[in-house]
Amino acid sequence: MSDLTATVTPTKNGFHVDGYEKISYDFTFLDGVFNPENRQLAECYKRWGRVLAVTDLNVYNVYGEQIEKYFEHHGLELKVHKTKIGEKAKTIPTFLSIVDSMTEFGIIRKEPVLVVGGGLVTDVAGFACAAYRRNTNFIRVPTTVIGLIDASVSIKVAVNYGNYKNRLGAYHAPIHTFLDFTFLRTLPTAQIRNGFAELIKISTCSHLPTFELLDKYCEQLIETGFGRTDDASQEVREAADKINLEGIHEMLKLETPNLHEIGLDRVIAYGHTWSPMHELVPETPLRHGHAISIDMAYSATLANNRKLITDEEHRRILSLFSRAGLSMDHHQFDETILDKGTAAILKTRDGKLRAAVPNPIGRCTFLNDVKAAELNAALRRHKELMKGYARNGEGIEAYVDASDTGYTDNNRAETQAIEVAAEKAGVLNGNGLVHGGHLQVDNDDGINGHANLVEHTNGTQESLANGHAEGLSNGVNGYTNGARA
Repeated sequence: MSDLTATVTPTKNGFHVDGYEKISYDFTFLDGVFNPENRQLAECYKRWGRVLAVTDLNVYNVYGEQIEKYFEHHGLELKVHKTKIGEKAKTIPTFLSIVDSMTEFGIIRKEPVLVVGGGLVTDVAGFACAAYRRNTNFIRVPTTVIGLIDASVSIKVAVNYGNYKNRLGAYHAPIHTFLDFTFLRTLPTAQIRNGFAELIKISTCSHLPTFELLDKYCEQLIETGFGRTDDASQEVREAADKINLEGIHEMLKLETPNLHEIGLDRVIAYGHTWSPMHELVPETPLRHGHAISIDMAYSATLANNRKLITDEEHRRILSLFSRAGLSMDHHQFDETILDKGTAAILKTRDGKLRAAVPNPIGRCTFLNDVKAAELNAALRRHKELMKGYARNGEGIEAYVDASDTGYTDNNRAETQAIEVAAEKAGVLNGNGLVHGGHLQVDNDDGINGHANLVEHTNGTQESLANGHAEGLSNGVNGYTNGARA
């Protein structure tokens, strides 16, 4: 039975239903989650005697042997689904490949899938669990800073659709999340920096003490994997632990009363007003942390123009981004993208901008009355200010690379499967032509299987990026039944 409180009240023409369902889940800080001496994770699977794990290929290449030995030690049968999920491969075919593994495994209704990886992996696998029989349990073991600090807190799960981030998704809480910061020992510095942005986000608008610690220890935190490398000092390790604990706690306090985002004024949406649009604009996408950093830095300039933060606070925020090597601007972040991003977010936020900005550092204000002229003037000033910062405000290692496997290390089989499905549907001929359009496969940019499918018959364009489907229009809408990796 569901833990549900509900009432049914007769009305003049029918009935009115009120239902309230309890959402309950746990977080455990546990360094060495796959150390055989730590039984906590194994105990979660003792009832079933087996485990289906979904993990990123990069994570498996480093920790796969350790994971397998852990479950073998505890007498649990293990099957591993290895996937490659980058921002442009966070797609329906990737989602379906996980669903296929769940079907082949014969997952039982309440049996939890184990999801090990960064925020992209937990997003897609979590969405697969949300959709499978409408509600399948899962347990998260995040392995990146973003996964540990940000994605672990939210119950949102999703995939991208077309060029829209997280357009298809659900609210689906894991039954347990294990937070093991020792994974950061092997995380590339670029990924540490990427996640650092999420801590700037929460501290700038909600938790001044954490901002102070980030400002004090910025470079050391990034260089030492938040105090987890062997050369980290005890002082940095203790500061990192305090930042992580308080950052996650603050995020939970903000998110827990609004898990389904019924309220749209969200403090943790700082940096997420325009970034969903410009993150995927470059040919090689920006890393998420860099995309939101551009948004946050620009939003800080907008706030400074309105005197919501002082000039000193403004410089302090921008300086922290610069010291961290995070992006504050990008040559493709222009007035056109700003306008498109504004139009898109108004739809997401029920017709209001709801732009979160600091007022002052450590507190937040939501802006709804900003006109295009003010936004553009703030952008022009922001770009002038960027000339005074390193790299004109562009970030270090700002674009996804081989550590974001789904983008540069592609699964060509998905593209081939989609071509086969399309041909069966009668929309491809031997030359790869589509009714009213064309299929172009381009390997000249060094990215295997980069394909674009342009469907002209209904005036829409959908792409198959990097060997993964972002969508097929009309005559190919049945491809999902056959085009799975």
